This record gives sequence, structure tokens and C-alpha cells, in this order.
Amino acid sequence: MRSDTRRPSGRLSGAEDVADGVEFPAGPGRPARATRGGPDGPDDRRRNPGGDGARPSPLLDPAAATAYERLPRPAPHTAAELAALTGLLTAPGAGVTTVTVGHSRDAAATASVAAFTALWEARGGVVLAVVDWPETAASWLRAADRMTAETPDAWVVAAAMTGFVQLARRMLVSTAWEPARTYAFGSLCDSRLPALAGPGALDGLRGAGVDGGTWEVRGRGVTTFPPRTGE
Repeated sequence: MRSDTRRPSGRLSGAEDVADGVEFPAGPGRPARATRGGPDGPDDRRRNPGGDGARPSPLLDPAAATAYERLPRPAPHTAAELAALTGLLTAPGAGVTTVTVGHSRDAAATASVAAFTALWEARGGVVLAVVDWPETAASWLRAADRMTAETPDAWVVAAAMTGFVQLARRMLVSTAWEPARTYAFGSLCDSRLPALAGPGALDGLRGAGVDGGTWEVRGRGVTTFPPRTGE
């Protein structure tokens, strides 16, 4: 278990991510990972670690954005879903006490996060930050920085797919975020998620389904597991 016991930093939102001054060429597939800092200073984390000078983009290409723009918005969470999500975080060996929570700005995702944070704190857990984001942004750097400003044991997400995918692609490029330490509500349990993010980009991301079952992103697919019974 991580020993990070910093006090919650509160809700982080505000201006849209339109003033970063960074434009990236679109590119399919998984963004290359980068590291924080480096010989060129803070901005070095935005470069391509492959060394070819290219800057991978977190943004969906226009064709993909058009194809997925009509994806359904998150639905209200269920009691079984919330219980299953909490169960994943509190499972033996999970070692999760501190969390950073993120959500899209629709009513259902906002309500899901409110319910989770209340339950988590009632159980003695620590919420380091609650971050929200729009569905479109210039480069997603602001939201990515807010999501990773602290060092939580885990991230918890309730979100619409297209915005989250672009944020995730930015975090993979620019931060130390790890999909395998991220837990989500059922709005992201969709076989189209890994295809939209890029091969392998979200490996290990897991979450809860509306029926109380669970799911995990593995390669190009999403594997689902039925609710546990007899417990």
C-alpha cells in the first residue's frame, strides 16, 4: 500500500483546455509514453521518447470522432454497480486508500462520482481530488495534469467514452498515469473502448457493470465477469 496521506486537494475544474497553445498532428493507435521531466526541462515530457521528434496526438482523428460522436451518454449508476466498484478497490491485496476521482460533466457521471466519494470517505478512504473535463479540448493537457497532480493509490472514473479516451491518451503521453490502477463505472464497459483508444493503450483498466458484475480491458477487447453470488 502506498503511504501517501496528503490531505484532499479538492475539486479541480474551471477553464476549458483551449489555452495550452499546443497542437499535435493526429495519429492512429496507441500514443507513445513519455516521462516527466528530463534533460530539456518540464516540456520534455511532451516529446516522443522514440527520438524521432514527432509529437503523438491524444486527439481522435476526424473520422473516428465522427463515427463515435453519437455514443450514448453515461446512464445513472445502480446500487449494485457502486457496490461492485467499491469491492474492487477494497479487495484483498488491492492496497487502495487514496484515490483521485475524475468524471465527465454530464449529470449521470457527476452523480456517480458524488455517490462514490461519499461512500469512500464514509469507509475511511481519502479522496485527494475530484476532477471534471469537457468532451472536447485543444490538447487535454490541463485535465491530464489535474488528474495526476497527486499520487493516489488508484484513480476512479465515471465518464462518457470519447472524452475519456482522449484524456487517457494524453495521460499516457504526458504523465505517470497507469490504466491498471484505474477503476471505472459501467459507462466505459464497451467493446469499442479499446479500439477507440488504440491497441493496448488501456490494458488493465477495470470496473463495475450495472448488474454488479465486473470487467477489464485486455488487449483489443473488454472481458466481463458475472456478479459474485453467495457472499
